[in-house]
Parts: sequence; C-alpha cells; structure tokens
Amino acid sequence: VQLQASGGGLVQAGGSLRLSCAACAHTFRPYTIGWFRQAPGKEREFVAAIKGSGGSTYYASSVKGRFTMSRDNARNTVTLQMNTLKPEDTAVYLCAAGRGIIISTIALAQHYDYWGQGTQVTVSS
Repeated sequence: VQLQASGGGLVQAGGSLRLSCAACAHTFRPYTIGWFRQAPGKEREFVAAIKGSGGSTYYASSVKGRFTMSRDNARNTVTLQMNTLKPEDTAVYLCAAGRGIIISTIALAQHYDYWGQGTQVTVSS
C-alpha cells in the first residue's frame, strides 16, 4: 500500500485546513487509516483514525470536536477536516494504514504497516 498525504500549509490560528490521504492499493476497504503528527523535538502522536469496515472514527482528546475524519472507499481516499486550528497543531501530519487493528491499539503507531511521506501544517498565532 502506498500512501500520499497532501493539503498542508500555513494558516492563522482559528483557521481551517483539509488534509487528504490517497492510497494506492488493490483493496482499500479493509484498512484502518490513521493520522499521526510529529512536531520538532516531540514524539509522534496519534490524531485520528477511521476503521475500514463500518467507518467508525476515533480522535485524540486534543482534536476532538475540531477535526473530522472521513473516507471514500470508492476513491481510495481519506480526508481530515481540521477546524479552529491552534498553534499547537503545528506539525508534520502523516497518514498510515494497517489491517486487523483493534480499537484498544488504534492510537499506537507500531500497529500501522504503511506510512505516507507527511504534509506540513503550520498554524501561526
């Protein structure tokens, strides 16, 4: 599975961005897709994830209510709509894919097998 993230950029605090992750895969639906982010000098952290079957979504507490994740299995894409952005959201955002990920481990990066290259999100104050 190859993943391509896009949509990052520079935005003022309070603004919005929409990230996309396009997957090149023979079968996309079975994969759980996750978004993670990594700021300079910080560890990679979970942002959101969406299950392949059923499309249930899961969010980090820091973004819940501001970010919305969705997927289009027909187009092999997922999107992350980010609203009310804050300077602390500044990071490289990466999308990842994995199969057979259970809910209790959905926020753990080591359970995802495929990673995209990341897209930079910068929120100015």
